[in-house]
Amino acid sequence: MQQLRQTLGAMQDWKLRVTHLIDHAAREHGSREIVSRWADGSETRTDWAGVRHDALRMTQALRRLGIKPGDRIATLAMNHHRHLVSWYGAVGVGGILHTVNPRLFDDQLEFIVNHAEDRVMLFDKLWAPIIERMKPRWPTVEHYICYDSSEPALHFEEWIGAEDGIAEWHDGDERDPCMLCYTSGTTGNPKGVLYEHRSTMLHALSAISPPVFGMDCRSVMLPIVPMFHAASWGLPWAGAAAGAKFVYSAVNDGAVLCDLMNREKVTCSAGVPTVWLALLQHVDTHNGSEIPPSLQTIVCGGSAMPRAMIERFMRAGLRVAHAWGMTETSPIGTTGAETANWNELTFDEQVTVKAMQGRPPFGVEIRCVDLGDPEKVLPRDGVTSGALQVRGPWIVKRYFKADADAVVAGQWFDTGDVGLIHPDGTLQLTDRTKDVIKSGGEWISSVELENAAVGHPAVAEAAAIGVYHPKWDERPLLVVVTKPDQQVSQAELKAWLAQHVAKWWVPDAVAFVDQIPHTGTGKISKKDLREQFREYVWDQVA
Repeated sequence: MQQLRQTLGAMQDWKLRVTHLIDHAAREHGSREIVSRWADGSETRTDWAGVRHDALRMTQALRRLGIKPGDRIATLAMNHHRHLVSWYGAVGVGGILHTVNPRLFDDQLEFIVNHAEDRVMLFDKLWAPIIERMKPRWPTVEHYICYDSSEPALHFEEWIGAEDGIAEWHDGDERDPCMLCYTSGTTGNPKGVLYEHRSTMLHALSAISPPVFGMDCRSVMLPIVPMFHAASWGLPWAGAAAGAKFVYSAVNDGAVLCDLMNREKVTCSAGVPTVWLALLQHVDTHNGSEIPPSLQTIVCGGSAMPRAMIERFMRAGLRVAHAWGMTETSPIGTTGAETANWNELTFDEQVTVKAMQGRPPFGVEIRCVDLGDPEKVLPRDGVTSGALQVRGPWIVKRYFKADADAVVAGQWFDTGDVGLIHPDGTLQLTDRTKDVIKSGGEWISSVELENAAVGHPAVAEAAAIGVYHPKWDERPLLVVVTKPDQQVSQAELKAWLAQHVAKWWVPDAVAFVDQIPHTGTGKISKKDLREQFREYVWDQVA
């Protein structure tokens, strides 16, 4: 084969390693700004050329510490340019970047850092109490470096300040690992997902395409999604490929975000629904406020954006897109791109499309299989729901340090989601396999119940769980948090739901609570809710 290539011609062996991303950004878009807004209100400005120079200095500093290719370098930090530098500095030495979620419980923090065998921990002063508390429980961590203070550890700027940045990136294979992210561990210990240079590069190239984030050098991206959560949806890599301007904030307050968006002319942003709710609340409660006029695109993930919120943003002229994915998918699986017949749809039809999870970009394949017979592939008819499976070059094959692959025949990975696929390839999620409610032999979607409930003007948050029922095996119990100064009765809410879901789906009861438990990644914790209502008894059995 090599002789044939030499005879007929050949393409260059240009390895797909993520250090090419920062090289490109610095060379072609070196003066494009990276803005960091800190918790105290101060701001720092640098650019892609500066990020590359600092990343090279960090690479030198890590080598001075004896860090070798394959070693894990952890970060415990919010969104800012020094954290971004660390992404490239860690992989530049041949290391594996491990972003740690500070919202996890101590036992989970102990498990993932020890399981990863991290040697270096870089952190924000904000999380110093966690560092001091966990140090005795992290025996593998040899070095602690603080991003924004000289107490209680060496300051990041002093650490890399001793280096000149005249260095080379580590050269290796494109299938070498470059990043380690752990799942939230809602059903046991978190699992590590090891991203490769090749998979990450392919993901980045897909992420900048129009159906996903649609970024180029004109884009001004404010990534509200934390850099410690699912690789910040791949944005630190994709942004370098695009040469986009980044605006980071350590605070996700609605007023702060609006101010940054207005001053920095932010064109696109990505975050979970609660962030967009906070932004809209700020707009509504301040006279003269409006959705920042420069904003063009909003990408929402983590959980579904309520239909009313989608409508409001779309009426303001914004492009709204759901992004579905998980740590195991690097994380982009599908995004809510416009369909081929978009211009022919009514506004309500367009909102319906945007309320779904969208279609997979090139590089991801999806299918649904029967919940009771995983060998049976279901039709793409927009009606038949089943277990969602995915495969592709940036989808997990085996978890970090696992003894066996995490995929079934054909390299299909079972996502744990329940959904249906429409004839045009649009994915519509209806539940999680462990959260779907089976009542009288029929399936009830907890997600659709929750979406219908939060459509009520008095409801701030809702969660539906299945509770044992002596006649129907399970019936849905709706747990609700109302908005401040708002009230709604159980009867009123059930009547509202009867207008939006099948009558037999309407919960037999509604439980009003002050708050709903969440996981370390901000998602509703159905596991904790089921435990909380484990002894629930129906008032009457009908």
